[in-house]
Amino acid sequence: MIEAIVIRETGQDAKGRPVRSAAVEQVDEDFLGDGDVTVEVHYSSLNYKDGLALTGRPGVVRTTPLIGGIDLAGIVRESTSPRWQPGDPLVLTGAGLSETRHGGLTTLAKIDGALAVSPTPFSLAQAAAIGTAGYTAALCVRKLTDAGITPADGPVLVTGASGGVGTVATMILATLGFEVHASTGRIEEHGPLLTGLGASQLVAHDALTEPGRPLQKATWAGVVDSVGGTVLANAIAQTKPGGVVAACGLAGSADLPATVMPFILRGVTLAGVDSVWAPLESREKAWRLLADTVDVAKLEALTTTVAFADAISAAAARLAGRAHGRTLVAVRGDGA
Repeated sequence: MIEAIVIRETGQDAKGRPVRSAAVEQVDEDFLGDGDVTVEVHYSSLNYKDGLALTGRPGVVRTTPLIGGIDLAGIVRESTSPRWQPGDPLVLTGAGLSETRHGGLTTLAKIDGALAVSPTPFSLAQAAAIGTAGYTAALCVRKLTDAGITPADGPVLVTGASGGVGTVATMILATLGFEVHASTGRIEEHGPLLTGLGASQLVAHDALTEPGRPLQKATWAGVVDSVGGTVLANAIAQTKPGGVVAACGLAGSADLPATVMPFILRGVTLAGVDSVWAPLESREKAWRLLADTVDVAKLEALTTTVAFADAISAAAARLAGRAHGRTLVAVRGDGA
């Protein structure tokens, strides 16, 4: 039997909306459905979306019953895909996992191998610790660099900097030589972590949460934002002429209370980042950037490992803002 964390619909609330809950279950291989690659999963990780899915919140899970986990890293057991052979290590993030397809919080998974990538030079544990958050951070940074933003253009703001995307984005940008200004709501608690990752200045989250003017002092050459809402609107209003804002999340809000003025008067670009269905070429470029810029020792220092049985409670802690950095789930005990 296969051990998996399964999300099921358990009823409806007073407004007729589905109520869902997650639990560790024993399932058989037929439950896994179809896929051209069968993977022995060693690790998964917990992201903001996992917090939503595993605590029954709306917005992620599209069908039930469904195995949770938007990331997986493991070893190929069987494959009919020309890209993968038994024994190959691989990592898969997004691609419908924990949304419409069974995810990575399971000891065995059947996946579509078309969007999976090799974790090399990272170990399986390191690749899973990077996970969706780190891979998304790399996609965001590439939005800036592909648009021609360089360290000479000025500082880059990272919002939600103590989270999964923010910590890895800070590390990547600092390694590339950018002056990183990291925004966090807990400067005293998380400041040492962020400066250790390369942030040169810390910005209080509260400084970005109050509604501001449509155009504010031009400060940032680029922005990596995972918060949304007023924070994103202020970041856009503070971006320099020709600057680029990469938006990848809505941890604060899905709203965007902004005007068109920064776009038409300063030529600011708002670049959306879709990490779920990014094509293989973009994924491979992102992982090459990670290979070139991630300090493995720093990655491991900002990673907390939890047992498979504790994944649901750890996901709730991440959603509640009680976790920072990366949370790795050891699916097979110590991952062996």
